[in-house]
This record gives sequence, C-alpha cells and structure tokens, in this order.
Amino acid sequence: MDYRKSHTQTLAAAKAGLSERTARRIDSQAHQPAAQKRPWRTRQDPLTDVWEPIVLPLLNQIPDLPAIDIFDHLCEFHADKFDTRARRTLERRVNHWRQLHGPDLPVIFPQEHIPGQQGIADFTVVDTPITIAGEAAPHRLFHYRLTYSGWAYAEPVWGGESYTALASGLSRAYQASGGVPKEQRTDSLSAAYKNRQEQDDFTDNYEQFCKHYQIKATRNNRGQAHENGSIESPNGHLKPRLHRALQIRGSFDFESREAYGQFVAQIVARHNRQIASVFKAEQRQLQPLPVAASVNYTEQNVRVSRTSTIAFKRVTYSVPSRLKSARVLLRAFDDRLELYCNGTHTVTLKRLFARNQQRLHSVNYRHLIESLVKKPRALRHYRWRDELIPEGDYQHIWRWLEQHHDPDRACYLMVRLLHLAHKSDQEQALGRYVLAQLEQSQFPCLIQCEKRFLDQPVAIPEINVNQHPLSQYNALITQEVAA
Repeated sequence: MDYRKSHTQTLAAAKAGLSERTARRIDSQAHQPAAQKRPWRTRQDPLTDVWEPIVLPLLNQIPDLPAIDIFDHLCEFHADKFDTRARRTLERRVNHWRQLHGPDLPVIFPQEHIPGQQGIADFTVVDTPITIAGEAAPHRLFHYRLTYSGWAYAEPVWGGESYTALASGLSRAYQASGGVPKEQRTDSLSAAYKNRQEQDDFTDNYEQFCKHYQIKATRNNRGQAHENGSIESPNGHLKPRLHRALQIRGSFDFESREAYGQFVAQIVARHNRQIASVFKAEQRQLQPLPVAASVNYTEQNVRVSRTSTIAFKRVTYSVPSRLKSARVLLRAFDDRLELYCNGTHTVTLKRLFARNQQRLHSVNYRHLIESLVKKPRALRHYRWRDELIPEGDYQHIWRWLEQHHDPDRACYLMVRLLHLAHKSDQEQALGRYVLAQLEQSQFPCLIQCEKRFLDQPVAIPEINVNQHPLSQYNALITQEVAA
C-alpha cells in the first residue's frame, strides 16, 4: 500500500513481490481475510472424564507437580477413564492452566554492570579425571571474573576452599588484571565469613585482606547460588572447554601440577583475547594495586616432636632433626608450608591435603638420615619407611635388597645408599647407576660409588708463562755498566 501511493498498480505489486491479481484484489478490498480459528471441536475431548474430578485437585494441591507425573498417575489408577495416547494433550492443558491460574514464576532481572565496579570469585569442582605423573589428582578451580568485561582468571586448587586458596587466587588475579575492583563478591565461603549472623561477620583474615586492597566485600544470600550468575554460568562454560581441550590434547596426564596450571591458564587466555578491547576499557577504571601483596597465609605455632615431625591438617611432615623439640612458627600457604625458628626462615615444605578424613605422611630422608646412619636397623620396622624411601628407583632397590640379603644387611646397605645420595646431592643419578648394576644381579661396591659420586675431580690450574723480551736484559746490562 505504501508503494501504491506513488506508483501504478503493476509497479507497486512488483516492488511488493505480489502478483497483479492480488494487487487488484487489495485495491478493491476483495482480498481474502485471515482464516479464523474454528470455535468447535473436531473430536471428543480425551480429558473430559479426568480433568475436573482428578487433575484439577492435584494441581490445586501441588501447583508445581510435573505433567508427566500426572500422566503416570492417570495411566496407573484411571486407565478406564483416560486415553493413554493423550499425553501431549494433557501437557498442553496443564501448561495452559498454569499460565492462567498457576503460581508466580521466578523472573530473571538483567543487571547493568559498571566498568571496574565488581569482581566476582568462586570455587568449582572439576570432575574431569586429571592425573599428575599417573596418579589421580582431584582438585577444584579458583575462578575470578570482572563482571563488566568478562575478563577471567583461573588456577587449580589442590586443597579445600580455604582462606589461603582464596587470598592467593585473588592476589594473583588482581596482579594479572593490573588492578583491583571496587567491590569483591563471593558466596558465603567459610574462609571469608563466619556465617553466624547476617552482617559484619567477616573472618579476621578476610577483613584485613579487604582493607589492604581497599575493596568492599559482598556476598549472595545463603543457598541462593543463582544470585551469583555472573560466575556460576561461566563455571559451566569453563569446565566443558577444559574437558574438550584435554580431549584434543589426547591425554589427561601431566608431568606436574605446574604444567597443568599452565594448561588451564592457556585455556583462559583464549577467552580473554576475545574480549581484549572491552577489558582495556574496564582496566582503566580499576583501582591501582597496592605496593605490597596482602597476607595470603595463616600462622600457627607448632612443637616439633621427638620423631622430628610436625602435624598439620591431618598430615605429618618431617623436618630437619636439629629442630627436634623446638617450638616453631608455621606459615601455611596454599601450596607450601614455611617454618620459622626464632624469627628466621628455616625450611619450606610442599603442602599435602588429606581428603575424606584420611591421614597422610610426608617424610624426607634428608631430614633424618644423619640419625638413621647411627642406627640403620631402625629402618626395618620404621613406621613411615615407605614414605622415607624415595619412590621409583630406590623402592625397586629396597625390594631387591630384601630378597637377596638378610634384614640387617639390607637395612645397612639402604641407609648407606641414602646417606651417599644426601651427601653427593645426586639422588637420581645414583639411583639409576645402582639399578643398572642390579640388573646384572650384583649390588655395587659402596666405596666405588663414593668415589664415583662423592669425590670431585681436582681441577688442574692453568699456568701462563710470559717470556720477557731481550730488550729488558739489555736494560739490565746498561744499569750494571753504569754502576
């Protein structure tokens, strides 16, 4: 009709994509009206006998009862009144009743995000069967996002949702993004909140963390995970992307935790490159980083036992024997433990995490070997012998010694071998050498091993001799004649 105002009937019809006959009917107002829905039924209603006496009471009693459950109920107890082929009719009728008489449904309220205003963080369990050096490695991912640009940071967490994991993850995320948002949002983590009252229930550590970075901490209502949709939904995207990337890689095994962490960082970096322009706009609105990082550890005073071990979170760690019976300060980071004796850093231990109420032991032979050399028989029934002997070559050597020597001799040789590995600092090379000798059914001479791995070759000094020119001798003769 718009074309008809300024064009002929034929040209207007062509421009509108209509035939001339249709155009003539439109001009004469004789075109066919839209078909009206017929007011009568073409077949008998299959729900006549069950809708009011059975279905409606169920819907009034249980408004959210699924239609499939109503269908199963009718098929089981009222098959004589109900046609089992009318499932779709029942579902449409139930859906129509709910639209007219059902309860109110939850509504999504789109949020407007401000650049640099909010960062959001969460922990999510990874179900993909990751292995580290062939061993199962259950873990979580710490996931952080800027809500405006969607810039993300993620790293593996091998323990629980602790304060050290939260603080370490947030600190590294702030460092990677180049700034700090004005507001940090999480769920009701026990690492950050005491969860005993509605307001002002921060843990002391998290409160200090927020003051250090000058951020305002917020959280969703307890049990309402959908309120953190800006991180919950990305969690559901990140883990499938990680799983598909591992499938393309062709292996779920990694040499070390660090290698797996780098792989996760690569997956997140792909996403960040896609939103680089938006992130740059938000990055300019972030608060500057403080001069120093915040405290991302917890402290605890522990006593070293007479077995030269300490216990922390259901894990027993060996420490250098010189610390026996000492009281030391333990700083627990997410990936390590640091021990301070009288304010001086003494030793760093790799942190282990005990799961499901189990107990673990981390025993380093280097901490105990000097005492063990004085009483090698103690190795035979040592409670943590399997943890003390290094895995791999040395475990094979120990089993060979048990089979070919009496217990005392086997303990003596094993302790001497570990002592040599400690003094030479060539544990792997020594283990491979001894294992190669055992393949020839003979244990190498310990004296020869000491000469091979302990004695350092003496470097022969280079002596440079300078030949004086003859002119210098003529000067001496001249001086003698003058005298």
